[in-house]
Amino acid sequence: MKKYYFYLHYILLLLAILSLSSCKKFLEDKPKTSLTTGNAYSTVSDIENALTGAYNIFYGSDYYQWEYVMLSDVRSDNAYPGGGNEETFYDYDRFILPASNDHNYANWRALYKGIARCNIILEKVNGINDAALTAERKKQIIGEASFLRAFHYFSLVKMYGGVPLELESNSADPGVTRKSRATETETYNQIVKDLEVALANLPDNFSGAAGSLTANTPSVNKVRATKGATNALLAKVWAQRSDRDYNKVLQYCNAVISSPAGYSLLGDYSQLFDGAHDFNSESILEIPYEEGNWSASSWGIQLYLAPEDGWQKYCVPSKDLVAAYDAAGDAVRKNANIVFWNKDANGDYISWADENWNPCQDPDTKIPFNYKQKHPGGWASGDDYYMLRLGDIILLKAEAQNELGSTSAAAATVNLIRTRVGLTGVSTSLSQASMRTAILNERRLELAFEAHRWDDLVRANVATTVMQALNEYTYTCQGGVLSAPTKMDYSHCDKNHWVLPIPQLEIDANPNLKQNAGY
Repeated sequence: MKKYYFYLHYILLLLAILSLSSCKKFLEDKPKTSLTTGNAYSTVSDIENALTGAYNIFYGSDYYQWEYVMLSDVRSDNAYPGGGNEETFYDYDRFILPASNDHNYANWRALYKGIARCNIILEKVNGINDAALTAERKKQIIGEASFLRAFHYFSLVKMYGGVPLELESNSADPGVTRKSRATETETYNQIVKDLEVALANLPDNFSGAAGSLTANTPSVNKVRATKGATNALLAKVWAQRSDRDYNKVLQYCNAVISSPAGYSLLGDYSQLFDGAHDFNSESILEIPYEEGNWSASSWGIQLYLAPEDGWQKYCVPSKDLVAAYDAAGDAVRKNANIVFWNKDANGDYISWADENWNPCQDPDTKIPFNYKQKHPGGWASGDDYYMLRLGDIILLKAEAQNELGSTSAAAATVNLIRTRVGLTGVSTSLSQASMRTAILNERRLELAFEAHRWDDLVRANVATTVMQALNEYTYTCQGGVLSAPTKMDYSHCDKNHWVLPIPQLEIDANPNLKQNAGY
């Protein structure tokens, strides 16, 4: 049995036993996700518990624990699959994922589960007559559920293109459940609609008057949907959709940057990922994991790091990414995002042959690891993931400025990011095309292993060009003799395969679903 599946089954068993039984940092209430459309929603506690359940999709799904990073960085030029090239992740990397793949199906289900929880909240909240549910808090709940639904649909549309728009709560009616796919544009329009609702109902900062929120603390405002998070997501949505509008991207980026929430870049890039600066000024939205708390910790980090486990890890930094850091002279971000080890925590040499970096297990050859989060915590890490942060939004602003013809202004914006890590600023005299390339590269160096690279390549319309131009190789070792290199085959990375296949089980269950071209 593959290592990943062994440990995943172990973790899922523990999660089933502990299933959402303890307090999370998202909310002070204990989540009671058994609430359904058939339950009576009569108290503020009922609806707050349902909202807690909606947020808890970030803890309980394989997708948000780690696969969203694999789907971006492994599918791009940032990382190799690792893990012994297990079938699913090899198939992600080489763009040959079959529609029958169970990981793909699990990710689809997890995102629609999150959407269903939001649907229930949006249906039920207006029927709550509890005097303890203030008008202000009701608006916020509507805003939070609308934001979360949009967040999940944004993940879906980027992965699959247009998807069925399920906006009702659970139903047994085939007319409701067997929806056809909306177009990509229709899906994005629904996302924007939800985010506009969120923007109208959410505060810049939560206060003690907001229902169960008892303090206006930084943690509350970094782990719940806010106006700042909504503006950030709107900026990303208007950039990513095929009919993108860079005037709107710039508008929403500026709204984040000038927000009363006071977002600002940390002075030290490495502090973003040292595990000691959660809820910092640069964070817009993060998943707040708790070390050692099995129902609120991250097991995904153990799949990237911790070689003392004695088996090969996943999402292995590529030679191309390391070369990009070296070419830029970017030691700060390289060292924050990648670590090279040839020994484990006990001083023993790493025990596996890495087909890209060290196939003959030379004890003096160090292997790189994804180091974005640094404390695996024995399958129970407390290192948070950023879902939205200011560095991304600043670079997105630069992209919008450049695409709108303000190339020198774009340079000044990019240089806010470069200055922080001690790099010389890009020239204000670059052509628009050269600035476009510079911004794409800057985003790569800044955001590696934060699940952005694949989206960036698609948005820039260069995913096929970049992947098919890669000179990346695998090796084997026989009797201590290194084989000739075998070039990685990215010939399947055509435009049809920029999206994933609709899971076959979904198509089998819903005859109205049509498969993506090329699958």
